[in-house]
Amino acid sequence: MPEKKTTQRAQKAKREGKSASTQAGEYVREEIHHVREGKHGAKSTQQAIAIGLSKARRAGVEAKPGKDASAATKKKAAQDSAKAGLEKKPSAARSRAAKKALKTASKGTSRKSVAGKKALSGQAGEAASKRSATRRSQAAKKAARTQGAQGRKTAARKAARTRARKAG
Repeated sequence: MPEKKTTQRAQKAKREGKSASTQAGEYVREEIHHVREGKHGAKSTQQAIAIGLSKARRAGVEAKPGKDASAATKKKAAQDSAKAGLEKKPSAARSRAAKKALKTASKGTSRKSVAGKKALSGQAGEAASKRSATRRSQAAKKAARTQGAQGRKTAARKAARTRARKAG
């Protein structure tokens, strides 16, 4: 079950007109924190993200799987979406078993290699490189539209710092 704060942040993003992936990002963020805290592990960054997306879909976020997703991923996404709104606490035994599986699955990997800044940055770069320049540009334009005046101001300052750093 997602934490109350996470659900509230996702609902706020929805009210602000943010995309489904932004809403789902709150649940992914929660999962990454869980791995960092040692609450449970994950084999890879992708697995931690997948767990977060699954939680988001079960919470009612309309996050569709990617166009190039496997049939198994699409099936799992459909199952998760179908469970949205049916808040039923999992049995203690099932919950324990799932936690144990996640803890043992991550035996050979460190928390840093799964949920560290470098691992997440690499995952983001890899995901972005699979998208065309047009799609990346469209996403940036939509972000600019939905983040409001204060958000645009902050983004402009950050962009200026980046340009300055790369120039000199």
